[in-house]
Amino acid sequence: MSQFFQIHQDNPQARLVRQAVEIIHSGGVIVYPTDSGYALGCAIGDKSAADRIKGIRRLDDKHNFTLVCRDLSDISTYAKVDNSTYRLLKNHTPGAYTFILTATSEVPRRLLHPKRRQIGIRVPDNRIAQALLEELGEPLMSSTLIMPGEDMPMTDPYEIRQMLEHAVDLIIDGGFCGMEPTSVVDLTDDTPVILREGAGDISGF
Repeated sequence: MSQFFQIHQDNPQARLVRQAVEIIHSGGVIVYPTDSGYALGCAIGDKSAADRIKGIRRLDDKHNFTLVCRDLSDISTYAKVDNSTYRLLKNHTPGAYTFILTATSEVPRRLLHPKRRQIGIRVPDNRIAQALLEELGEPLMSSTLIMPGEDMPMTDPYEIRQMLEHAVDLIIDGGFCGMEPTSVVDLTDDTPVILREGAGDISGF
């Protein structure tokens, strides 16, 4: 049975944030709010937790996880970016975007596309997510909470609890946080390519 934390959207309670991070550190899978719906998250190096997320969403091994980062300071550790790409990222973070970038050797191989060394990077504009990442001190390995057969992320924490309370370790109720997935922008080549138009404004690309 999962735990259920109600965390304030604007002023996340430090005690609950610490407890959530302890659950992540101990191998847990959490549901947490972002600026584009709820997401599933776990520690970056935790294979069994990642496999549980794949099981919940019925994902195959070709699925790309996203590294959800607190800010761009993690980017150079996990992705290769030149100056112009960095400026583009700086202008659009935090926000409802997932950027596909060339991964560095720091990224576990199982998180990468089987044929291309690419990783999705995201910096969410959500105070609860930011508080979790700050306490965690590293990116969260993440996947949008879209259930099998559905197109849109889940948005109601009580509905999520009903459906997933035996499949995850913690559900964070952070209120309504949007229901459109992120815009996905491929920045691995010189020219940005929009792979999915979602919540983030793509006119700047």
